Amino acid sequence: MCKKRVVLGLSLLAPYSLIGLTPAYAGTPADVVVISGSRIERSSFDLAAAIDVVDDTRLGEAQMRVNLSEALMSVPGLVVSNRQNYAQDLQISSRGFGARSAFGVRGMRLISDGIPATMPDGQGQAATFNLDVASRIEVLRGPLAAIYGNHSGGVMQLLTKDGKGHPSVEVSVVSGSEGVGKIDVNAQGETAGISYVVDSSRFQTSGYREHSAARRETNFAKIAFVPWAKSKLTLVANRLIQDDTQDPLGVQWQTFLNNPRQAEIDSSDTQDPKRSFADRYNTRKSIHHAQFGLTYEQLMDAGRLRLSLYDGDRQVSQYQAFSKALQANASQSGGVVDFDRHFYGAEVNWLHTAELAGGVLTTTLGLEYARSSDRRQGFENFILTQYGVKGNLRRNEQDIVTSLDPYLQTEWVTGPWRFSAGLRRNQLNIQVRDYFLANGNDSGSLKYAKTTQFAGLLYKWNPELNLYASAARGMESPTLNELFYSGSGSGFNFNLRAAHNTQIEAGMKTILPGGARFNAAIFQVRSADELVVDTAVGGRTSYRNAASTLHQGMEVALDWSWRNGISARFSGTVLRAIYDETYGAIAAGNRLPGVPEINWYGELAWHARDDSLDAGLELLASSKLYVEDSNKETAAPAYAIANFRVGARQDAGAWRFKEFLRVNNLSDKIYVGSVIVGDTNRRFYEAAQGRNWLLGISAQMTFY
Repeated sequence: MCKKRVVLGLSLLAPYSLIGLTPAYAGTPADVVVISGSRIERSSFDLAAAIDVVDDTRLGEAQMRVNLSEALMSVPGLVVSNRQNYAQDLQISSRGFGARSAFGVRGMRLISDGIPATMPDGQGQAATFNLDVASRIEVLRGPLAAIYGNHSGGVMQLLTKDGKGHPSVEVSVVSGSEGVGKIDVNAQGETAGISYVVDSSRFQTSGYREHSAARRETNFAKIAFVPWAKSKLTLVANRLIQDDTQDPLGVQWQTFLNNPRQAEIDSSDTQDPKRSFADRYNTRKSIHHAQFGLTYEQLMDAGRLRLSLYDGDRQVSQYQAFSKALQANASQSGGVVDFDRHFYGAEVNWLHTAELAGGVLTTTLGLEYARSSDRRQGFENFILTQYGVKGNLRRNEQDIVTSLDPYLQTEWVTGPWRFSAGLRRNQLNIQVRDYFLANGNDSGSLKYAKTTQFAGLLYKWNPELNLYASAARGMESPTLNELFYSGSGSGFNFNLRAAHNTQIEAGMKTILPGGARFNAAIFQVRSADELVVDTAVGGRTSYRNAASTLHQGMEVALDWSWRNGISARFSGTVLRAIYDETYGAIAAGNRLPGVPEINWYGELAWHARDDSLDAGLELLASSKLYVEDSNKETAAPAYAIANFRVGARQDAGAWRFKEFLRVNNLSDKIYVGSVIVGDTNRRFYEAAQGRNWLLGISAQMTFY
């Protein structure tokens, strides 16, 4: 069925290549400039890749600015699921990459102001993106992302605001359903050639689901200046603190039907048979994350030198839901995870532009280094008869991950043609030093290496229509989270292999009559040694390698604005993600869990000409989600919901005021927002929030 849709999509695209279109109007989306992919400023219209930009208007459009799911729901190819669980963060996947992640983001590279927000092993956390200071987010999908190295099924790059103009201070307050509250204080400006942005916020919620309360504090600072001619130095620091964030875990299907807010009951608790696993074990996570980065750029004749350095620390303590019987077995590593990580890295690249054979050749040569060192311990989460407290030591090791990746990227432009290509040597080394020998010595090492390649071709059919095709080979090594446990739970899994993939894509970008922009792409991803869930119990997941998988799909996006202030956007994805070969009891043709076949977003909005008032109606829909490999368990059903927003702005001298009201899930739809893939206890389902509201106000004062 999906193959027929892809063929239909191609037939719909074909007519646009045969007609002349009206010229693009100034200020249309074709003028969006991006740096992702080419590593230099380039019109997104002229890249042989699917790339979308979410600007600061959309990021702050009647939003709380806490979860990336608020900002990225309109980007095709992405699935951003809010678990209603701040302990495990959002589920983000790009064309199926990363859909199985039990925690955080894998399969996509996260970058903030040119500094990696993804660890060397390929694991990142969306919560480290500070949306209060975001200028825009660039989302790159498809083959071109492979030049960013390991785990680059896609690239998500946050670019923060630069301080500009007279100094100003802004205070924002948001309140909403389920005890949601947030206060943010921001100061910015430019003085004597030095621009600065400082931001601090505090967020809290009592949670929609039982045992899901959370508190989060973020701090951010950015300073930029010109040390000498044709140069720029930028310093960025950020911090994230989450203490005792409750984890509601997943629930079984019948529990979800009975009460979507409820946590799964632990019937084995003889003292209180109505008590949930989450409450009994007090499942929770604390995170302290701090990072500092420096970026220096120097323009030279026909070239540019760029250097970035970063350093950070991350401490995590997590209490999982495991039975005493399991913990009594010395081979288990305990239900409390505690690690202290120090990470740092550097990247240097040289970009050179020259004339060649009647065209312009742009070449980038770079080297990227990253290292992380974890002191990881595991403990029982009980003492005597009390659960949810740190008990005896069960695991004690040091895990060191290093990567050193040289890369070469080039683009040649001649007439209507743009040829681009890239090579990257991915080298990842993992070393384990085991200090807890009661269950044997788990010390050892792993090495993953592969040269990834990219090639693309773009043809400018006319000024309003670009056609392109691209292909790449990529790699996804196991992350530390995927290596920490073998299927038996006995310790580090040294048997996991890296997954390798081949991607191809063809697409078009066009400006329609009236200045609307329409983008479309068809793609295929074939992976070997795909990493899949082996067991998942109580917050702990182990993995294994499966046979090959196949992802085939199509993305479309349409943006249209009218002179009366009305605008519309539609984006949609059709994705057929299957096992391409039989492995074990899993038949070829089975759907990959956690990946919807259809996902779409629609929006109709209005802005007053003087920017004093705006309103919008949003529609989101998704097809069903399979929850495990056999496709036999109840799939999370398809759903469609609608959201409404309205905002207002007023200026009074040096003051600027803003207010907004947002109501999500207008029909109070009960649905599964995300799934825990392959949960051994069949607790796959995580309920989405019912009808909920947000009310926000802000006041900004500028000092003239």
